[in-house]
Amino acid sequence: MKLSDLLSYDPITIQCHDNPDADALASGYALYRYFKDQGKDVSFLYSGKFKLQKSNLKLMVEQLDIPVTYREEVTEKLKGLLLLVDCQYGESNVRKIEAEQIAVIDHHQIEIQENEFCEIRPNLGSCSTLVWKMLCDENYPVNQDQVLGTALYYGLYSDTNQFAEISNPLDMDMMEEIPVNKALITRFRNANISIKELETAGIALIRNIFNDKHRYAIIKAQPCDPNVLGIISDFLLQVDMVDTCVVYNELPDGYKISVRSCIKEVRANELAEYLCSGIGSGGGHLEKAGGFISQKLYQKKHPHLHSEAYFSDKLNDYFENTDIIYAAKAQVDTTDMKMYTKKNLTVGYVKANDVFPIGTEIMVRTLEGDVNLKVTEDLIIMIGIKGEVYPTNYKKFSKSYQVLEGKYNPEESVVKAEYIPMIKSASDGASRMITEFAGRCISTGKTTIYAKRISKITKIFTMWDESKYMLGKPGDYLAVRSDDPHDIYIVEKNIFGKTYSEVE
Repeated sequence: MKLSDLLSYDPITIQCHDNPDADALASGYALYRYFKDQGKDVSFLYSGKFKLQKSNLKLMVEQLDIPVTYREEVTEKLKGLLLLVDCQYGESNVRKIEAEQIAVIDHHQIEIQENEFCEIRPNLGSCSTLVWKMLCDENYPVNQDQVLGTALYYGLYSDTNQFAEISNPLDMDMMEEIPVNKALITRFRNANISIKELETAGIALIRNIFNDKHRYAIIKAQPCDPNVLGIISDFLLQVDMVDTCVVYNELPDGYKISVRSCIKEVRANELAEYLCSGIGSGGGHLEKAGGFISQKLYQKKHPHLHSEAYFSDKLNDYFENTDIIYAAKAQVDTTDMKMYTKKNLTVGYVKANDVFPIGTEIMVRTLEGDVNLKVTEDLIIMIGIKGEVYPTNYKKFSKSYQVLEGKYNPEESVVKAEYIPMIKSASDGASRMITEFAGRCISTGKTTIYAKRISKITKIFTMWDESKYMLGKPGDYLAVRSDDPHDIYIVEKNIFGKTYSEVE
């Protein structure tokens, strides 16, 4: 759905969830501004039992002049369009209002029947990001408006625990591209926690579950602002016997979790995704992450399991059923692995020194995460059929691929690209779209690999990056290049058959 698809409606009422947070206010405000500038009769409201009470939110509304109104009850059927933002129609956290037409823009787990007037992206850290992307797609000048930029920035900041839970590259792009009044953000941030919430954090720290074998801790806190969960987990991780921790609380519609890790063998964002898999969504950074578990989905899947038992069971299973491979030292037994060769598929390649000078520290931003590299004369960055990127050197590239004429076109070569990778310079922040520098190439069929399906979580610290692991999930393939036993990597199960053929 595009915002311009809704311009045939007038009037337009924007509704965010009851007891709105900064993300709901920011995304609703941005939509209000867009439709107002299109000449629409537009209003912005929230309902429920309570008016805004948190001091940082009242300050945000006042300083950014957000025209949101509170209506405890809306009994009449609204004319025109009712656009729900940061929530979904009929859910328990938003007062149901009748209207001639309903539309939804949200970033939470999908819990309604989608239609043509729904844009729901649960992989994003905030609804503010989704609205920003939709505004950019309409060529609306959001990146030139500091007031609007400040609202959206604070929406993302608040919904991702001060950016600790950001994982999607679109979240990162918005954070870097919009203009922001940092002085106002500081004021909002420093009015964020009440004395009562500080007391909640102190009480929660007294009660914890600790597992000395796997060195993790779990704490259940009383209902509080997500930032308080972050404060508790940050403090908990400072305990000398704790390497990873999960702090959570129970809300009317689910569980909000905060995850921390201080060891490279556990990425907080990956652990958060694992804990929420199938019943919610999670993500973030290597050391700090978070997520949300839907109460409805949890009860459907685990109707008789107490939440503390759920997190304990999941963490034990996570640690006890994980293989870790350090490629630089590993000797993988290939006797039970079959041999494969790459199919003749057209993929993309980029000579790194065509983008930035030799010696430049770069970061390649992808949907799977950021990859840190240093530009060398022979560094080649490959673009696979899923839009994924991975580094290689010129010697391996020239043996494995034949260069084709013409410019690389992702629409011809990528199955489904949710995000086009960016290359950024670590020194000055300059960014380049990777496809602008990419050429085309095709596999020569001369390089073979050994591969087999994995039955448990597998983490590989590759030769290219010994600080972050490549993650394999059950059903994915462990691959070892036949001419280099230390070139070990993971191939996702849904693309392995499309890219490799078994050698007869």
